[in-house]
Amino acid sequence: MDHQTELELEAATFRRLRDYLREHTEVQNIDLMNLAGFCRNCLSKWYAAEAEQKGIAIAYEAARETIYGMPYAVWKDLHQAPASAEQQAHFAAQQEAAKHKK
Repeated sequence: MDHQTELELEAATFRRLRDYLREHTEVQNIDLMNLAGFCRNCLSKWYAAEAEQKGIAIAYEAARETIYGMPYAVWKDLHQAPASAEQQAHFAAQQEAAKHKK
């Protein structure tokens, strides 16, 4: 496979993931973090970081809008439920475990 085709496939795969997460607003960021170790905000940060490496300045909020498909504050008001105590405890335990691995 040539490099350009590989890039196009990777970009298409990213768009599918982005679009899937936009469509499935019932999937909360805390659930993504607890299950996969990343969430929509992580994707936003990675997007902005990759842009920066290419010399392109993208503000974090603009990167979030790229991932969420709308301003984050709007998405949060429409779709984000408060994290349960169990979700928060699971996340905190993962963060603590990660600190000890370093």
